[in-house]
Amino acid sequence: MSIQSMSRRRFLQLTGVTVGGAVLAACASPQAAPGGGAAPGAEDVTISFMGWGGPGEDEGVRAAIAAFEEETPGIKVTWLHTPENYTEKFLANVAAGTPPDTAFIGSDNYGTYVRDGLLLDITGNLELDPLLGEEDYFIEPQERDRCTFDDKWYGIGSCWVAPHIYYNAATFEEAGVEPPSNDPDEAWSWDQFVEAARALTMDASGNHPGDAGFDIENVEKWGVHWMLPAGGGGATQLISAVLANGNNFLDPESHLLVVDEPSGAQAIQNLADLMLVHQVMPQSTAMESLGMTKTQMLDTGRLAMAIDGSWALDWMSDMEAPLGTGVLPKMDSQGVHMQAHLHSALAASKNPDAAWQWVRFLSTPFYQLQFCRTGLWLPSQTALATEEGLQEWITEGVHPVDYAKMVTEYLPRFGTSIYLPAGWPQANSILGPVLDAVWIGDMTAADALGEAVPEANAIIEKASEG
Repeated sequence: MSIQSMSRRRFLQLTGVTVGGAVLAACASPQAAPGGGAAPGAEDVTISFMGWGGPGEDEGVRAAIAAFEEETPGIKVTWLHTPENYTEKFLANVAAGTPPDTAFIGSDNYGTYVRDGLLLDITGNLELDPLLGEEDYFIEPQERDRCTFDDKWYGIGSCWVAPHIYYNAATFEEAGVEPPSNDPDEAWSWDQFVEAARALTMDASGNHPGDAGFDIENVEKWGVHWMLPAGGGGATQLISAVLANGNNFLDPESHLLVVDEPSGAQAIQNLADLMLVHQVMPQSTAMESLGMTKTQMLDTGRLAMAIDGSWALDWMSDMEAPLGTGVLPKMDSQGVHMQAHLHSALAASKNPDAAWQWVRFLSTPFYQLQFCRTGLWLPSQTALATEEGLQEWITEGVHPVDYAKMVTEYLPRFGTSIYLPAGWPQANSILGPVLDAVWIGDMTAADALGEAVPEANAIIEKASEG
């Protein structure tokens, strides 16, 4: 079933219309283990939920807990908000024998935790669930691609997020440059993107890169900032550039890095050349010297375009300057990396049924909608990407004109969710130092990746052995 052809009746069925309807279905889960929840009159079951997030996400989780507890008598949820050093604290709790019952699981760690047996297999619960088990409930195949190992589910994605262009519309109008589009069929080529960035970059004397006398040390307006990883090579903004040049980054069968192939190396070199050759993007040291955040630079016109995750709309929408968005430029292909954290129950939970009911509730429209409305998330549920579903969360003053095409056209057609294998955090740490050398021009991307990828792949291969 296509996203846009879903009927009104089907939309209402999938969204559950009310919080109560969604939670009642959760309570009737056919896979619920006998005695897992609390019977009427029995003592409450309390489960813990560990996660990160800023004030807005903290508030949203607390609202969800209140709704869940009201509609699910007998189950209480304790929120372990951990905004800093999350992975270290999570693993410390696991090592101490006190893991949370449920938790945020980063997509980079998910495969490793599955291998290590930390996460509860929820396959039976999900497949037999009257709502989540519906064939067209999630946007596929991306949801199954990120959640399953050997066809078993150990978590459910919280949402989707993906990088795109943010731009100051006033800066474009002043420079006479046509802005990018949210329609993937109108995506810029890489050359068009670079040329637009060149026209938008200007030094204190009004010169542009390539003009005689252009002063790179005295730039008043930068054309673009493409978020690059510091200390790690797997940032979604970088992976998206690699996908846009026709490279998979990781082989879908072996799960080994293939970014060292010519198409991958060229994509990364293209990013470096925004700074080193085209002079349209500031080095990290130049950004730091300005003493401004990227959002402040965009708002004041010091920066024309920023390539960052869709989640940044949550705060960029507060800009005073008119904000626009557009899909990423194409290279030899077109692609964008989709990812997000997952919600999982821990295998060590003493209340697995209650833990499942909570994880399930987090996968209903009620929870996802509140963050979609603020711009923090993009939906992973098919019903929220229909014409009627979009009306539930596209918010005037937050989402730019035609932003819905990111969800209805761009991600379904060009989005890729990459399976991150066991051992990925360690393998990724090998890429960071060599890529840092690429960004400052000390190494070419081809040389750097040729040096780092074999070492990183050796880590992945060893991790796959258990």
